[in-house]
Amino acid sequence: MTDKKIRMDVHERPAWHEWIMLSFQHLFAMFGATVLVPLLTGMNPAVALFTSGVGTLAYMIVTRGKIPAYLGSSFAFIVPILTVSQGGKNMGEALFGCFAIGIMYGVVALVVYKFGIKWLDHLLPPVVIGSVVIVIGLALAGTAVDMASQKDVIQAIPQTAQEWQNIQGTIKAVDPEQGTVTVHTYSLENFLVALATLAIAIVTSMFGRGFLNIIPILAGVIGGYLIAIAAGMVDFAPVKEAAWFAVPEFTKPVVSWHAVLVMLPVTLVVLAEHIGHLIVTGNIMERDLTRDPGLHRSLLGDGIAVSAAALIGGPPSTTYGENIGVMAITRVFSVWVIGGAAVLAMSFAFIGKLSALIQTIPTPVMGGVSILLFGIIASAGLRMLIEHRIDLGERRNLVIAAVVLVIGIGGAVLRFADIHLELEGMALATVVGIVLNAILPRQQRQAGAQEAEVA
Repeated sequence: MTDKKIRMDVHERPAWHEWIMLSFQHLFAMFGATVLVPLLTGMNPAVALFTSGVGTLAYMIVTRGKIPAYLGSSFAFIVPILTVSQGGKNMGEALFGCFAIGIMYGVVALVVYKFGIKWLDHLLPPVVIGSVVIVIGLALAGTAVDMASQKDVIQAIPQTAQEWQNIQGTIKAVDPEQGTVTVHTYSLENFLVALATLAIAIVTSMFGRGFLNIIPILAGVIGGYLIAIAAGMVDFAPVKEAAWFAVPEFTKPVVSWHAVLVMLPVTLVVLAEHIGHLIVTGNIMERDLTRDPGLHRSLLGDGIAVSAAALIGGPPSTTYGENIGVMAITRVFSVWVIGGAAVLAMSFAFIGKLSALIQTIPTPVMGGVSILLFGIIASAGLRMLIEHRIDLGERRNLVIAAVVLVIGIGGAVLRFADIHLELEGMALATVVGIVLNAILPRQQRQAGAQEAEVA
């Protein structure tokens, strides 16, 4: 799906009409996840859009415009925010905890600046990073397929045990007052729309000519959206009800050291995520971003984005794999394009009807393009293993890759209830990979061969 040719490098500025389309493509890629986090945590989605744009622009300034990365809402903070805020009652305290995490980013950035990144090569060799990057993509595979093929159906509460057993799908919620039950079930219609969206994106990427060739995700979303409209899957009522102009409701943090103690352990999770995304971005661009502009600048930029978001009521940010996938497909690395997406997000925070219109895009449409985006990220990890000639015939490499993949993709969770810390998925896989790389002896294959000769 990609080639080695860079169609637009970091500092190249596209023509204005191309600029808008390319930026919209990144906006669509990040929109769903960015507004989902505040919806789950009780924050304001409009504020989340605004802070994602502000954070992205701040990140690009700190990194000297050398890293094309979009920063959206981080899923790693959902549990600690819910724990501290207690249903929104103490949201100010949760925001202060998020602000402290941004400061911790700065402390880690200072350590990296002081001692360099040579330790990173030993801590995260290609066999670990390549496996983790595969996990980043494939751990989201289930989410993409679920978005593409499942839907929520509200039906009457069954009256008998037999009726309960005959329910097709997963029960998500029961509302005794309304007499309804919400079932998450398979939908052939949704899956066909998702497959059509995926097909449009693939055909555009493979056979599109000129400018069309670099907007396959946008083409897929628009094409899938039109198909969904024809299928009667789009409800325009929220667009009619939304105001043209609406100022988001900003929230200030409230000092709480308890919140800091609860939320600070999450720093380990987001740091692992940040480093993984930076390395895979550099791998796609074929340059070492950990050295130029430097891991310390990238960490500092992310930390500033996290703290800035917390100051006005937005969720903490992180670099987005969805947007990395867009760049891998299009080979367009322009920070002007990413910056344009950030400005659009900030604008949409105040334009209610436009924001509502994007939210009418059906889930299967986004699921269709997500299949491609997440698969591209996983493929980038596989490419890293191949290009570094990782020998999986060596038992040490085989063990590291095998354990990282299964723990990361399998959804293993290491939960410390007393300190509200959870390591799961990619973060846990990264930690396990680092530990195995540190403790397993090298040259296992050669040692085994020598033992065989003696026998």
